Amino acid sequence: MSHSGCLTPFGLVELLSFDGWFNAAAGFRDERHAAPAKRRKKDDEEDETDLNESNYDEFTGYGGSLFNKDPYDKDDEEADAIYDAVDERMDEKRKEYREKKLKEELERYRAERPKIQQQFSDLKRDLVQVSKDDWDNLPEVGDARNRKQRNPRAEKFTPLPDSVLGRSLGGETVHSIDASSGLASMLPGTASTAPGMVTPSGDLDLRKIGQARNTLMNVKLNQVSDSVSGQTVVDPKGYLTDLQSMIPNFSSDINDIKKARLLMKSVRETNPQHPPAWIASARLEEVTGKLQNARNLIMKGCEACPNAEDVWLEAARLQPPETAKGVVAQAVRQLPNSVRLWLKAADLELELKGKRRVFRKALELQPNSVRLWKAAVELEEREDARILLSRAVECCPTAVELWLALARLETYENARKVLNKARENVPTDRQIWLCAAKLEEANDNAAMVSRIVERALSSLSANGVEINREFWLKDAVQCERSGSVLTCQAVITAVIGYGVDEEDRKSQWMEDAELCAAQGAVECARAIYAHALAAYPSKKSIWLAAAYFEKSHGTRESLESLLQQAVSHCPRAEVLWLMGAKSKWLANDVPAARSILSMAFQANPNSEEIWLAAVKLESENNEYERARKLLSKARSSAPTPRQLVADTGHPPSRAAARHAAGSEGESAPWMARGRSL
Repeated sequence: MSHSGCLTPFGLVELLSFDGWFNAAAGFRDERHAAPAKRRKKDDEEDETDLNESNYDEFTGYGGSLFNKDPYDKDDEEADAIYDAVDERMDEKRKEYREKKLKEELERYRAERPKIQQQFSDLKRDLVQVSKDDWDNLPEVGDARNRKQRNPRAEKFTPLPDSVLGRSLGGETVHSIDASSGLASMLPGTASTAPGMVTPSGDLDLRKIGQARNTLMNVKLNQVSDSVSGQTVVDPKGYLTDLQSMIPNFSSDINDIKKARLLMKSVRETNPQHPPAWIASARLEEVTGKLQNARNLIMKGCEACPNAEDVWLEAARLQPPETAKGVVAQAVRQLPNSVRLWLKAADLELELKGKRRVFRKALELQPNSVRLWKAAVELEEREDARILLSRAVECCPTAVELWLALARLETYENARKVLNKARENVPTDRQIWLCAAKLEEANDNAAMVSRIVERALSSLSANGVEINREFWLKDAVQCERSGSVLTCQAVITAVIGYGVDEEDRKSQWMEDAELCAAQGAVECARAIYAHALAAYPSKKSIWLAAAYFEKSHGTRESLESLLQQAVSHCPRAEVLWLMGAKSKWLANDVPAARSILSMAFQANPNSEEIWLAAVKLESENNEYERARKLLSKARSSAPTPRQLVADTGHPPSRAAARHAAGSEGESAPWMARGRSL
């Protein structure tokens, strides 16, 4: 079909043929029918949008991704990585400020609303000082319940009169069976009642029943009476009170106790060779007040678990002392290598002879037990203990405590031999070396103390032992407390430099000295200061710290000796000269103080502090003429405001000061500055 175009006001319009018009109409129809489907799909997508209020923002509207349906490619991944890096960088910029602000807010909140634990922290620390008697004297906690709960209304019971009970139980003769009672149906075909169906006649006297009860109680009380003196050992008036005291005191519910018993019984039956089940069952019965049941249970446990020493020990605890001895004897026959059972057997013996016999029997079976040897040695006298320890170190050559105990009981020569043998058997223990150093110090062999400590460090290092500086310093403190001062000083000198860098030595040593002084270890602190001064003799701060330490913990002689050494190494330190002069002045040795100040003048010729100290020394000793000469000399050599003020304030020299101020014009500014200071 041919087609042609025609010219219209809007341009050339293509003239379609019939087929073209038909196809166009068909395409329009298809698009018109497809439009509702697209709209439905769009509506479904909109329905899937999260319209929750938590997802809504006043500025951006409902949240959600606009490109959720688009594919996620590498460009998107790279863009997300860049944005994440930017966010992380921005977060780091404000992180420190944000954390600081959060910490301040938290501290302010804790200060305004502290926890109960923080409010009572100081009181809890003071509880360490409370003695046992104070704890026992604390009053009981009062009942915090209200009045109705404290005093519940008791149930009221109205007893029936005796006549009602008598009429109900007897008093009338019955010759026939009531048809409504149901008893007649038991005898079909009979008109008469069967034997036993007739209520016996007679009146019930409840008063006689009460009398019979009292008679029975008297009989029981008479049975427990003393057959010799005829006096009863049971107080009839307090009999019920004693019974009340026998009631077990436990706060658990009776139903919980029953459940616990059932549970323990199930465990025992399921696994009868499980020792904790028998122990727990026995303790449950003990808590509930049934001690005999507990003893029976634990003895069954001993039969079921004969190799469990915990069960035997629990049985010995629950049994009376005499019975416990038999239980422990049976236990050690079953478990002869149990140290705890032997110790329990010795503990049950009341006499010292019996305890020794038990330990010797135990050591025959267990010669390698250090606990048994120590317990046996504690019961012996000095000579017998030495013999026992000689045998003990043969059986337990690696027990350091036994070696040290034997060395303490031996003479000087034998103790050295014992310690040498101990070092051969235990070459990695430092306590043996320290004991050897203490031994030499106790026998006035001071030259060997430092040599032994040095050999100890080299020997321990050769045997692969790490030299822990903190442990050695603690050992030094213990040596001082035991009276071994030379050993303490030798240990400090040997280990003070271990594990400390060169640049940190001074500060670390000062901290160690202060710590020792706080612990009361004066000799340790003095040894640390001495070592620090030997390493840094020109450090003024160390000399000052050592001087203040001697002033607080030492004597006047030790302080003056230290200050003499200090000024020889630090002659420009004015405060050290002044401390030495003041010490002499406080000891009423004014000439010595003058001598120290004169030497200080030579080392510091124009020192204002030394000039003023010399003037004060003379004025305090009423030597005003000497003070006036010193002030005039000070003005001529090194005039300072403080010197002029001191000169003006001195009573005998006021005229001289006015004369000096009038004759020398340059002194007026100094006086003005002195008054302003």
